[in-house]
Amino acid sequence: MNDSLLAFFTAMDNQGGVIVRDTPKFDLDLYIQNYRGRTRFDRLLLIGRSSVPLCVDALKAAIAEAKRSRDTHRYREAVECLRIAAPSEPEASFDQAWLESTEAFNRAETHRLTAELKGYKNNLIKESIRMGNEDLAKHLESTGDLNGAAEMYSKMRPDVSTPKHIADVGRHLVRVSLQRRDWGMVSAHLSKMGSSHNAHDEDSVSAFLKISQGLSYLGQEKFLEAAMSFLLTNPAAPEASFNEIASPNDVSVYGGLLALASMDRKDLQTHVLDNPSFRTYLEREPHIRRAITQFVNGRYSACIASLEAHRADYLLDIYLQKHIPKIYADIRSKCIVQYLIPFSCVSLDTLNTAFGIPSQPIEEELFSMIQAGTLQAKINTIDKHLTTVSANPRLKLQASALKTARDFELQSIDRLRRMSLAAADLELKGHKKMGGHGIVSSDLYDEVTVG
Repeated sequence: MNDSLLAFFTAMDNQGGVIVRDTPKFDLDLYIQNYRGRTRFDRLLLIGRSSVPLCVDALKAAIAEAKRSRDTHRYREAVECLRIAAPSEPEASFDQAWLESTEAFNRAETHRLTAELKGYKNNLIKESIRMGNEDLAKHLESTGDLNGAAEMYSKMRPDVSTPKHIADVGRHLVRVSLQRRDWGMVSAHLSKMGSSHNAHDEDSVSAFLKISQGLSYLGQEKFLEAAMSFLLTNPAAPEASFNEIASPNDVSVYGGLLALASMDRKDLQTHVLDNPSFRTYLEREPHIRRAITQFVNGRYSACIASLEAHRADYLLDIYLQKHIPKIYADIRSKCIVQYLIPFSCVSLDTLNTAFGIPSQPIEEELFSMIQAGTLQAKINTIDKHLTTVSANPRLKLQASALKTARDFELQSIDRLRRMSLAAADLELKGHKKMGGHGIVSSDLYDEVTVG
């Protein structure tokens, strides 16, 4: 690594960025061809800011992508990164002529579209107003004004008149919310889309819905819900219907990884390996299917090795990057727990051989799992072995019986009290109690009156 790259990644590390020193297994040109729209730049810039081997190539591609759009802020950001990482590259200098002409065009286009929309509103033609709002929103989105674009897309709602228009508005708003990483708004807009699409475009819209919902759940670290959304993605949907946000390969990776992190062996077999719809996506990423199969078959070390071989790829994904440490930790914990089920005592050397990481002794990981309650076991640091703590079935049965007896006693006392009141010719009735914020009706406030 030369001095410029070293300075660049030192600055990225100081800012809390993720630095990936291993070479990923994908080809950058083939990888970025799977996408269209603004996500292409986002992915290229992330790779340029994170991957040591691909830094310069990704930043140069990001600059070229930015110049094909009208977002000058993105262009400045990419050039500034390349200027620090590789100042000798021709692209590391600002194209001042392009910047000035693009910014002038953006101002003129914004003024023109705003004037047209004002004219449509004066004429009170709903379809023209809808199209005017959409044109202005798309322009603002292309220039990087996502807040303004979201506002204009929202203003289309009163003027939509067909199910297709309703679905289009929802797609626009979901796409912008994903770019803003506003996961709550993604879910809100998806719920409004509902079943507004026609049978003709049902496959494409349903795939977009499932993938967007999965990304929203992933952003909120709801791994099981996210996995189920990706696993239900329609394989018949055309790629063009959702490649503004993800590719079919991404669906396979997201669904498989999150399922591994959140499902047990039976559910993995049922919902992933035996799922005929998701099998179409799994065929695109054989290593994900192999890792899941290895986990289901009890080959936990091989499963972890398969995933570790592709860690660099996942750390360069815009949606997965921040979640990879937790996802991998959850999968490792599951593998260790499943591995220990048949044994009452295992030596730490055996566990180190199966799951050890060169830079981290297995004892620290086991200690963390025991503290978190994930693993019921004890570590003997003198004899260097781990003893699992098996549940005592007799003790559990006794505790359950005692709880049942206590519940029965409380219910019996309550029934006897009510029977005594009824025998004394007293009547029990609830009444309404005035609270600080209105009237609250509750059976907890009983009034006893003489019958």
